[in-house]
Amino acid sequence: MSESGESYKLLRTISNPDDMKSLTPDQLRQLSSELRQYIIEVVSSNPGHFGASLGVVELTVAIHHVFNAPYDQIVWDVGHQAYGHKILTGRRDIFHTNRKYGGISGFPNPSESEYDAFGVGHSSTSISAALGMAAGNDYRDESDRQVVAIIGDGSLSAGLAYEALNNAGHAGKNLLVILNDNNISIDPSVGAMKDYLLDITTSKSYNKVKNDVWNLLGFMNKVTPNARKYAQKIENAIKSILLKQSNLFESLNFRYFGPVDGHDVLHLAEILRDMKDIPGPKLLHVITQKGKGFARAEENQTEFHSPGKFDMHTGEIIRKVPDGSEPPLYQDVFGETILELAKTNKRIIGITPAMPTGSSLKIMMDEMPERTYDVGIAEQHAVTFSAGLAVSGMIPFCNIYSSFMQRAYDQVIHDVALQNLPVVFFLDRGGLVGSDGATHHGAYDLAFFRCIPGMTIASPLNEVEMRNMMYTAQLKPIGPFVIRYPRGRGVTVDWKQPFREVEIGKGQQLMEGTDLAILSLGPIGKEATSAIELLEKEQISVAHFDMRFLKPLDNKLLKTIFARFNKIITLEDASIVGGLGSAVIEYMNDNSYKAKVIRLGIPDRFVEHGTQEELYKECGFDAAGIATAARNLVQSKILTRAM
Repeated sequence: MSESGESYKLLRTISNPDDMKSLTPDQLRQLSSELRQYIIEVVSSNPGHFGASLGVVELTVAIHHVFNAPYDQIVWDVGHQAYGHKILTGRRDIFHTNRKYGGISGFPNPSESEYDAFGVGHSSTSISAALGMAAGNDYRDESDRQVVAIIGDGSLSAGLAYEALNNAGHAGKNLLVILNDNNISIDPSVGAMKDYLLDITTSKSYNKVKNDVWNLLGFMNKVTPNARKYAQKIENAIKSILLKQSNLFESLNFRYFGPVDGHDVLHLAEILRDMKDIPGPKLLHVITQKGKGFARAEENQTEFHSPGKFDMHTGEIIRKVPDGSEPPLYQDVFGETILELAKTNKRIIGITPAMPTGSSLKIMMDEMPERTYDVGIAEQHAVTFSAGLAVSGMIPFCNIYSSFMQRAYDQVIHDVALQNLPVVFFLDRGGLVGSDGATHHGAYDLAFFRCIPGMTIASPLNEVEMRNMMYTAQLKPIGPFVIRYPRGRGVTVDWKQPFREVEIGKGQQLMEGTDLAILSLGPIGKEATSAIELLEKEQISVAHFDMRFLKPLDNKLLKTIFARFNKIITLEDASIVGGLGSAVIEYMNDNSYKAKVIRLGIPDRFVEHGTQEELYKECGFDAAGIATAARNLVQSKILTRAM
């Protein structure tokens, strides 16, 4: 933080939440204003998630003014709402390193700060975790500790949140759930819960009575503490009458308060102080605006969810202007190709869990809304819903980010694979994704899908191959079919070429060589190509094979490779445990071949954030790392020749 000028005069004095306890009402407003401006200034030049954190500025200030973190445990859900929390809890002066290689994480991370009570990179886990904390506190006779779960930005659309609400209402532990209701996740929220919350927030009669009763509660509590529960019973009855339905949260044994203005820091602080003294599970419904305080972010909430660099004064997003035509984003290859295929195959249906823009399914959604489904943040439902579509004769194209697919593993096995249903899974963001870090890297999909019987697992080398695999998957449905691709741009400008069918389980040789062989899977093969160019200058001759399919493996091609080479490198942008390298070694062992096999991929540890290029280098499978591995392998002595 710059020390020049009068900007952030109050914020620069806040080293931790203890510094906020004695702030006056005017200072709380000032701190909120400075915190919002600081987030705008830093994120405009150091890209990250933006709109969600702006929307909870006042809520963040109020929480840390009232509660005693880290003794009181604060859980943010989803974690990209927590920028203000990070700044107020000792990370103000290093906030500019957010999401940078070696810098702080873009999400709450307990190893980074004691104020981060729980790691939340994906959504809808806060209530479960907070209930566990509350139960543990009771067991240790620390029931004075407050546990607060802030769930929002669409997170209440996932099933785990409802499981937790159901259990928490029964357990009766002292727990405060704050529902940050901004009616959007990345794209606008969908589903009956969104409509239910909207009904509450727009009922003028209910909100007038709610305000009157809240004031009555405060007055009566001053007269006699026992009066609060009786007044609340009256309020609950009035809610049900005016909303023409029972209150969902109260039916789950939560005391429901709200909705309240999430941008009135003084009212929030007052309510939170009162609610601290109410035992048991309770829920505060807070209405916020995503992107609050920055006009362009308020107007275009989806684009400013994570906008990249932008002008903090005008709001104009700063886009790199390419010198000429550039390859497409892989997500756009999916979006444009599914629409092209759907126009000729009326059985194709598109499904995504809350990511129509991020996956580019929105391209088809805009033209064929009747054949596309955004099911909300609900990966498990997305998979089983797709299974149902397949039973009815459709060909579901279910697009889920690789790291989000982990949440639906049981459904893939039981609802799709066991029944051999022709669901086509598109795993976007496969491999190392960059600055989102460990919570979002698509590291494990190859390993966890490979062990499921009947799966076809493909990873195209480039955009043309991806189109052809999509075309093949809908031509002759053969059961569950996985097509995996990375985040970012491809390599082919002229990618819209005529479709051709791909032979399932068939790899291809890209380059001849005599000293060793590199077997790659997916677009990471381009790093192998660059490495081979380096090695050619050193007279090291490398054969390059694009396996294309992890399952079924091209055993015929592997037989040829092991007959010719006893020095082999496998390359994958995925977990080194259980993926391509493991499959090749299993084949070698099962068929009694002898060779030295070096596996390159994501190591058996969690990799933090950075650019994809920085992380490839760290993990040893950028072009330079591959070349080094090849040199070492060529120089090593192999005592047993290949059979």
